[in-house]
Amino acid sequence: MNNTKSIYYPPGGILIWIIIYLELITFGMAILALAYYGSEERELFHNSSLKLNKTIGTINTILLLTSGFFVAKGIYFFKAANIKKALFYFNWAMLGGFGFLVLKSFEYYEKLEAGLHMDYNSFFRFYWLLTGFHFIHVLVGLVILLVITFSIKKKQTKASFEDIEASASFWHMCDLIWLLLFPVLYLLF
Repeated sequence: MNNTKSIYYPPGGILIWIIIYLELITFGMAILALAYYGSEERELFHNSSLKLNKTIGTINTILLLTSGFFVAKGIYFFKAANIKKALFYFNWAMLGGFGFLVLKSFEYYEKLEAGLHMDYNSFFRFYWLLTGFHFIHVLVGLVILLVITFSIKKKQTKASFEDIEASASFWHMCDLIWLLLFPVLYLLF
């Protein structure tokens, strides 16, 4: 199987990259708005940021980065036609993503119990919108990885390498977005 492509053809195909660029632009604009309002209300944003659970945020960062590594290893082994190892790594990647969602849900529960809902102040409006939108992306990424994993497992149908690359690209986008959100929300204010 020849999985090499031209430099003009990105991994996963052009459509997934259009989606990724649109998502990065959307999150980027929201992060810029967060930074602007944070500079206008420094004390409020600082005090609100202190109410976030940095331990959970850090563990979630490690979970997403590790799962991104596992996706990359899964791609490597799929490309090498080692399906058993590819599935092993994709399953571990999904476990990391699921762990992220569980911890994030616990953090959301903590915030709601403390009364830190979206209307609490402008910082928490950004927090809920940005992390909620990211949560949905991780959930979608998990569904995509699950579909790809089942597709690989099926003997009668083969998952295309392009589909697997597209899935990995989407998953890595989720990692990248979290790497932008975590320091801005949890550490900088």
